[in-house]
Amino acid sequence: MTDHLQAATPSRRDFLKTCAAGVSASAITTLIPAGVKSAAYAGGSDAPEKAAVKIGFIPLTDCAPIVVAATQNFGKKYGLTITPSKEASWAAVRDKLVNGELDAAHVLYGLIYGVQMGIGGQQKNMATLMTLNQNGQGITLSNQLREEKKVVDGASLKKLISAEPREYTFAQTFPTGTHAMWLYYWLASIGVNPLKDVKTIVVPPPQMVANMRIGNMDGYCVGEPWNARAVADKIGFTVATSQDIWAGHPEKVLGATADFVKQYPNTARAMVASILEASRYIDAKANRASVAKLIADKAYVNAPEDVIVQRFMGNYDNGIGKRWQDPNLMKFYDEGKVSFPYLSDGMWFLTQHKRWGLLKSDPDYLAIAKQVNQIELYTQAAAMAKVPVPKDPMRSSKLIDGKVWDGKDPKGYANSFAIKA
Repeated sequence: MTDHLQAATPSRRDFLKTCAAGVSASAITTLIPAGVKSAAYAGGSDAPEKAAVKIGFIPLTDCAPIVVAATQNFGKKYGLTITPSKEASWAAVRDKLVNGELDAAHVLYGLIYGVQMGIGGQQKNMATLMTLNQNGQGITLSNQLREEKKVVDGASLKKLISAEPREYTFAQTFPTGTHAMWLYYWLASIGVNPLKDVKTIVVPPPQMVANMRIGNMDGYCVGEPWNARAVADKIGFTVATSQDIWAGHPEKVLGATADFVKQYPNTARAMVASILEASRYIDAKANRASVAKLIADKAYVNAPEDVIVQRFMGNYDNGIGKRWQDPNLMKFYDEGKVSFPYLSDGMWFLTQHKRWGLLKSDPDYLAIAKQVNQIELYTQAAAMAKVPVPKDPMRSSKLIDGKVWDGKDPKGYANSFAIKA
């Protein structure tokens, strides 16, 4: 990989021209609180107020945009130096973001919203600057379940849990995070109540395989490469991918505190532009193998390159005889459709927090998403990086249970599930 970027940083005039091709600047402006709008282009200068930033990440395949942006100098043309900071757990990422040890982080979408609502730690106003990736997580069941109990899919797992009184244990990575929500949603889709019928525990992503190896859980939901690693080590098999649950689902985001964005708006904008450049680079098929080799390093994901690269390229093997090329592989860019912080994406996590009792009452879903998801700032950064912006901040998807999510009636959606808290 080489530093191949052009030198010029687009002006505000370029921003307005680019917006005209997709969503208008005036339309975007209506989505954002006045306090954020007034901070844009602080002091009449586009230069970052803070020229060096530390961005946290967890050792997962989808940390790639942070690692690539940092190591390949994608921040250079925006006047920014990015230092990646490897963290041990999502709780550590949360704490370091909140107390200012990290400027931003590769972070679970639902973690940002949990902190915003005061349910995933002490309340702090947070900011989702962009979406880092879609798809590419998975649910792994232990080979012991398959060998001893003949479990090979959701139906056989449901039958086993219903028939046997013992407590089956499933791990996820953070209580309000994406992996908890994918696990709960999938279990509910097969008729298993994740709060009553099984036990759930929290385990940091890099520790999942070791914990399954010694029998601490029957299954887990985590990001890659820790599902592929269980298959390679012959201790587990992939019973479902997260894209089976929701094709094109939002996953990690570039998260920061609202205070950081307010104090350093130009820096935040430069970070997003830099990582957009990196995301576009990663999504070029010709670059995927070299990116897999880069992130496999001990300093980053610390996993064998061959374990990372296959699913990174969309080549799936579930470990029990099924192999396929997945069109809904982990995506980082997709002409800007991945990166845009859709309001409906943020709202979805709030609906699931309400569904599972993490939120005791229905919040103002749309107002919170408008506060957290930095659409105006993102749109400005996208103009700088010449990235298209979708025309609508809401999108529609059908999930594994046949329910359609479009953000139009979040309260009704949150309360429509047969299996809930």
